[in-house]
Amino acid sequence: MQRLKEFYEKESSTGILLMLVTIAALLLKNSPLAELYNSFLHTPVAIQFGALKIAKPLLLWINDGLMAVFFLLVGLEVKRELIRGNLSSWNQATLPVIAAIGGMLVPALIYIGFTHREPVSMHGWAIPTATDIAFALGILSLLGSRVPASLKIFLLALAIIDDLGAIIIIALFYTSDLSLISIAVASITLLALFALNRFGVERRAAYILLGVVLWVSVLKSGVHATLAGVALAFMIPLETKGEHHLKIPLAASLEHDLHPWVSFMILPLFAFVNAGIDLRGLSLNQLSTPVPMGIMLGLFIGKQVGVFGFSWLAIKTGLARLPAASSWRQFYGVCLMTGIGFTMSLFIDSLAFTDDAIYQYADKLAIVLGSLLSGVAGYLVLRLDSSTDQT
Repeated sequence: MQRLKEFYEKESSTGILLMLVTIAALLLKNSPLAELYNSFLHTPVAIQFGALKIAKPLLLWINDGLMAVFFLLVGLEVKRELIRGNLSSWNQATLPVIAAIGGMLVPALIYIGFTHREPVSMHGWAIPTATDIAFALGILSLLGSRVPASLKIFLLALAIIDDLGAIIIIALFYTSDLSLISIAVASITLLALFALNRFGVERRAAYILLGVVLWVSVLKSGVHATLAGVALAFMIPLETKGEHHLKIPLAASLEHDLHPWVSFMILPLFAFVNAGIDLRGLSLNQLSTPVPMGIMLGLFIGKQVGVFGFSWLAIKTGLARLPAASSWRQFYGVCLMTGIGFTMSLFIDSLAFTDDAIYQYADKLAIVLGSLLSGVAGYLVLRLDSSTDQT
């Protein structure tokens, strides 16, 4: 039990768990148990309340339902950082904001450069723009004191801005035919949540109940259901009011309670159901086609060039400063880590290409390989670094 407790408390534990379930999914998909794995993904699950019925395979319940809880946690973190944390002032936010813009823009341009002649392929332009913070921070934690705390804060802030960018991209570019009735219900629910916030209501049950209504209405509206989690997060009170000001704020307590569920159940389960790549039919020729190349090079080359290049310009022009107690080599190593897209890239991939047969899993394998290259390269640069020269 003590060893289990120690594993739970380590920063690297989520990354290790994601790696293990990814390997498990790959082994199952490429073994005689592949049919059992496929049957698990497509297990029908239905919930009905009167005339309202939601029937989806288990894969979509995870991608549309459980991932909404993940985005609820992301929304709470974004709100906290914007109001009180590392993004609450321009001086603190300048470098991660500029770095994140470069880290989204350059990978997208690389992907577009490979796929601009293929309209269907262009749907995946946002796949290499994401950063998997769990994996990246997990690898950094393995390096211990070799990485200054300021660089970990920089990476965390950049990843939060990345997540905010992903939320905006999903809202604007990955929606289907819109239902005005469902949008109206969602809007009324948001107003009710806003009213709860303004009147200082801090009962968790009230927000959860309206959050479920919001999720169902967003799901039926054509806007991706995970955005309901973000919208709910921004309506949850960040501070307590009146005589209850000494209590832990609802947003903080909810973030604390959700963190282990997201880290040790939702993200591993998402990785397990989405990382099952059938390698038996894949070849090097398929990996060298535009979509896989755009993803792989977008993550491994685009992320490091965008984050490091934009940061270098910001620092050299005086807009920002290199994180305290770090060298340029250490900073470059962390920039390499931002190419670990994994769960967020897989999620955007599932929105862009709903049919795995389109690219025969080469797109997903490219995400794994691009993330792996970025993680290994970043680890080696930081592991071998002995410089303290910040010039």
